[in-house]
Amino acid sequence: MSLRNAVMAALLDGEASGYDLAKTFDAAVANFWICTPQQLYRELDRMEADGLIAARTVEQERRPNKRLFTLTTKGAEELTKFTAQQHKPTAIRDELLVAVMAADHGDLEAVKASIRERRQWAEAKIERYERLRGKLLDGRTEDDFLINADRVGPYLTLQRGLSFERDNVKWCAKSLSVLERRGARLDAPT
Repeated sequence: MSLRNAVMAALLDGEASGYDLAKTFDAAVANFWICTPQQLYRELDRMEADGLIAARTVEQERRPNKRLFTLTTKGAEELTKFTAQQHKPTAIRDELLVAVMAADHGDLEAVKASIRERRQWAEAKIERYERLRGKLLDGRTEDDFLINADRVGPYLTLQRGLSFERDNVKWCAKSLSVLERRGARLDAPT
């Protein structure tokens, strides 16, 4: 998947500025696609040049003018083609997992500290995703939302992000427990 597909999917909700899209990526898309604002703005320029999105300038007093982007017919067609493709599973590339794999021969305390940090990061993301979930549901039950919402894709991807981060917390707890016991065994007098 490319960044442009994620941008086009985000624009399905309507016109947005680069700033709005960056906030959307930070809040609603970060559970499955991460990019920097610089990457986003470069991609917006390329997408406009390719005719996938259109931009209009809104003049503002006391602030710089802003550009608002919309998905073009060509962009919608490209997004439809993307959804029709077969999608391959993502491969995990995680430096922490390499450190855990080598923990028996490395700095066990540093590895445990990294796991604790990962757990805190995952817990913070879960809190953020739960707040977003509450905003999406807006007082409705999940069933009511899924039946009546204009778009369910953002909710479903959010649920995947929640599941991923909950699993991260569970894995961190298990790994810390194992490494704590291992460290105690190694520290015990023989």
